[in-house]
Amino acid sequence: MSKQKRTAALATAAALAGSAVLMAAPAARAEVVDVNYACKTPIGDKSAVSPIDIKGVKSGSGYKITMSWQKGVSSSPVELGKGAMNPSATIKLGGADSGTLSVTGPANQEAIPANTPIKINDLTGTYTPKKTGKVTFTAAVLTIKALGTTTTCTPTNSPGPSLTLDVTTVGGGGGGGTQSGSGSGSELPQTGPEDSAIALGTLGGTVLLAGAAGALWLTRRGQTVRR
Repeated sequence: MSKQKRTAALATAAALAGSAVLMAAPAARAEVVDVNYACKTPIGDKSAVSPIDIKGVKSGSGYKITMSWQKGVSSSPVELGKGAMNPSATIKLGGADSGTLSVTGPANQEAIPANTPIKINDLTGTYTPKKTGKVTFTAAVLTIKALGTTTTCTPTNSPGPSLTLDVTTVGGGGGGGTQSGSGSGSELPQTGPEDSAIALGTLGGTVLLAGAAGALWLTRRGQTVRR
């Protein structure tokens, strides 16, 4: 097999292997998780359970995270007019990352009747990976501001993650990852067996050419002396 064909075959095999790995490893896993909220409201403590769904979509160097409530939480003793209620929340990060992610959303687009569970609109935020690995996203504190008051709802049932993302930092780096390029300047990179064979073949061809040139020079020199 020629050098060009061998190199092309290696490149094709590597591409197919990479595709197989990407297909075998899911980039995200999401599930709806029931969250039991304990809410501190201006008129006393309330509680409610709502299934929480968190989704992540790749966006540039980060991910657009969307948090959804499938049931309403808390309530108001008076009607909340259009645009009177502003929600926000935090999402707890785990796994390869830590801390919290803030998500926000629009105010209520329709009036909310009194003593009716408040339906939270989808809240969104942008997550930029700081480390490479699997990162989990779990519902944390929900905050509702309305009519000059603030209601804070905190999960009490230690809910599991609603989303797990397999993320990579910009440039492919990761916290604590192995660094390359620490050898001396004269150190050469190691190659695989096939690459070594190609390199040795090229070196051998160079030696043969040099030997042939030397023999030709000696032959010509001998002919010149005889003349």
